[in-house]
Amino acid sequence: MTAPSTFGLSSEARNLHWLLTNLVEEVPGIESVAVVSSDGLLLLSSDPGRNSEARESRAAARTGPRGSSADLATIVSGIGSLTIGAAKLMDSGAVKHTMVAMDEGSVFVMSISDGSLLGVHGSADCDMSVVAYHMALFVGRAGHVLTPELRSELRKSLESDPAGSHR
Repeated sequence: MTAPSTFGLSSEARNLHWLLTNLVEEVPGIESVAVVSSDGLLLLSSDPGRNSEARESRAAARTGPRGSSADLATIVSGIGSLTIGAAKLMDSGAVKHTMVAMDEGSVFVMSISDGSLLGVHGSADCDMSVVAYHMALFVGRAGHVLTPELRSELRKSLESDPAGSHR
């Protein structure tokens, strides 16, 4: 993973990039990470290629996943919506986290703040408790800085970065 270009970003945005980079680099088995806004838009990703895909899909007005290479942000948003709806139907309070275990990997989704979500795609051999612990640390550190202003800044930086150097 290469270091993101954070030139011109606020200190809060640079800090969020740093937290995301640390999460991916420090936790074995993490394949990719996405931070998604409450309306399902990608705010931050560990995969610079995903940022380009997000821009292209917005420009082409495509919707939904693209076959077997489904966008992690789309998956995270969908899982988040489904679990929030289930919690409301069951009158069980707010959803804290969701984990989907598959034969060849896992997807973890955790609420950050104001409906924003942290999504992690883990490899088949990742230690789920370690991933969940580090996700909780990320959420604890990022939740108070992920303001509407910062979400707007992250969206704008994603849209204005044609080289895909931001995560």
